[in-house]
Amino acid sequence: MSSVVLQSSIPGIPVRRGKVRDVFDFGDRLLFVASDRISAFDHILPNGIPRKGEVLTRLSLFWFARLGVAHHLLSTDLTTLPLPPGTDISSLAERSMVVTKTEVVPVECVVRGYLSGSGWKEYQKSGTVCGIRLPTGLKESSQLPEPIFTPATKAETGHDENITFEQMCDVVGSDLSRRLRDLSLQVYHEGCSHAQTKGIIIADTKFEFGLKGHDIILIDEVMTPDSSRFWPADDYAAGRGQASFDKQFVRDWLEQSGWDKNSSPPELPEAVIERTSKRYIEAFERLTGQTF
Repeated sequence: MSSVVLQSSIPGIPVRRGKVRDVFDFGDRLLFVASDRISAFDHILPNGIPRKGEVLTRLSLFWFARLGVAHHLLSTDLTTLPLPPGTDISSLAERSMVVTKTEVVPVECVVRGYLSGSGWKEYQKSGTVCGIRLPTGLKESSQLPEPIFTPATKAETGHDENITFEQMCDVVGSDLSRRLRDLSLQVYHEGCSHAQTKGIIIADTKFEFGLKGHDIILIDEVMTPDSSRFWPADDYAAGRGQASFDKQFVRDWLEQSGWDKNSSPPELPEAVIERTSKRYIEAFERLTGQTF
């Protein structure tokens, strides 16, 4: 496999590193650079996934152009930034977005159309997901009667924690919470409608939003394999886990590896890296109709 970009560097420019993205501050604008880092179970893994950052960026660009909602993207042209001498622009190409600054809403806006992941675990215990009572008798991966909005706390490190809508209202206010819920459900519905025509189920996804004055702005990444569960529609069946176009393949390998999820994570085998990279690329190509 080709080399991966684990972190980016721009001389003299402040940088904040998240689990996947490197964010450079240019005053009124930010440069988002999606690395090839991959995280699982609250750990950044020692291996990257080749071209993963390009997939995340290019797929987000596709959705920003398609959805018709306000977003933070300004440009992908790096010459619009005052980059200092010595910047390796080639390492930033295809994985970067110049974006406007916003006041980030400190809540993850999660929408679930199917019962999986932490939602399935909660449902097995209490019949609810984030405090929302669901019908009895649902199975793993069951489609819900209608999509539900299940917010979560944001965490730079560690695990995001599911919260109820009422708890979200306590954090950001009732009016903003309702607006974010309605917009999240709208965007999810539009994304699912398109994905269905491409043979992909978006089982769930999470959005991030920022504020510019009173305006809500869609930020970060949008309906990518990192922020969503993508399932092939032709292989879907309730009652079991699903094949996926996201990092579930990595999670499954880690679960079977004997790793305790507390110590440093093990290196991924080359076969897992290669298969994961191919799945990310396949998701991009199927959703966009473009050759990667």
